[in-house]
Amino acid sequence: MRILVTGGAGFIGSHVVDAYLAAGHEVAVVDNLSLVGGGRREHVPPQAHLYELDIRGEALGEVFAAFRPQVVNHHAAQASVKISMDDPTLDAQVNVLGLINVLRHCSQSQVQHCIYISSAATYGTPQDLPLDERSPQNPESAYGITKLAGEFYTRVWHDSFGLDYTILRYANVYGPRQDPMGEAGVVAIFTHRMLVGEPVRIDWDGEQRKDYVYVGDIARANVLALEREKNQVYCLGSGQPTSVNELYERLTEIVGVRVPITRAPKRPGDVRLHYFNPAKAREMLGWQAEMGLERGLEETVAYFGQVVQTTRT
Repeated sequence: MRILVTGGAGFIGSHVVDAYLAAGHEVAVVDNLSLVGGGRREHVPPQAHLYELDIRGEALGEVFAAFRPQVVNHHAAQASVKISMDDPTLDAQVNVLGLINVLRHCSQSQVQHCIYISSAATYGTPQDLPLDERSPQNPESAYGITKLAGEFYTRVWHDSFGLDYTILRYANVYGPRQDPMGEAGVVAIFTHRMLVGEPVRIDWDGEQRKDYVYVGDIARANVLALEREKNQVYCLGSGQPTSVNELYERLTEIVGVRVPITRAPKRPGDVRLHYFNPAKAREMLGWQAEMGLERGLEETVAYFGQVVQTTRT
């Protein structure tokens, strides 16, 4: 298949590109390589063509015309809850208007299938746990609102223009290539700061608990979504909640350094407890998380250890 991955130079998107190439597909990447977004040219392998542009621009149509994708995998996004609350206009421009531009070109170019990436942030504070595909969605951040809006737009494009879709709602994804300098991605941020001996910041009381899932498992789900039943929504997570304080302790043990903690208040949009029931993904997508948290953290520390060592030399 010819697959266009938006945001394919970013943390998660680049792992998805690798997985598609390994499965024998032809892949192109659209990414604006924004420092805020975390896209890096070096994350894109030479087998994938990189188009450096913004999904909001008209130049996107030229990519569709040149590459003629059969599938679009839409990972490009403004993905920080904090940035979404500080600048909700930017969040909406990227996550809503950018998506509409992608969908518009999908329908004009006879794309067969769009894989839209959504988030656990669409749920807000849950009424019942664990969360699944039928749980009420009441987002409490601008980011959650725009990702939920994207789900509706994706469905509308199916109903109005016949574009098949798969919606993947991610839990908290972690692993190699995550941006340790951003506002999102506690595992990457903690790991990098521990490796260089700097304090870490823990917001709220650190007992907020989320579902952490390894990026390699997420990439595998994106491959499975190509062939499984279309027009479905899947929650992708480990099914196990872990607190920020526990992440700090586990990473301290793996890195072998205990750095100071700076305490900070709760951030707007933060939710106390989130974790998924991934039963539908297991039954219909043939997917479940295989990487345990301990080994996933070890893999992440090893990656950032190499990055820090390379930087120092």
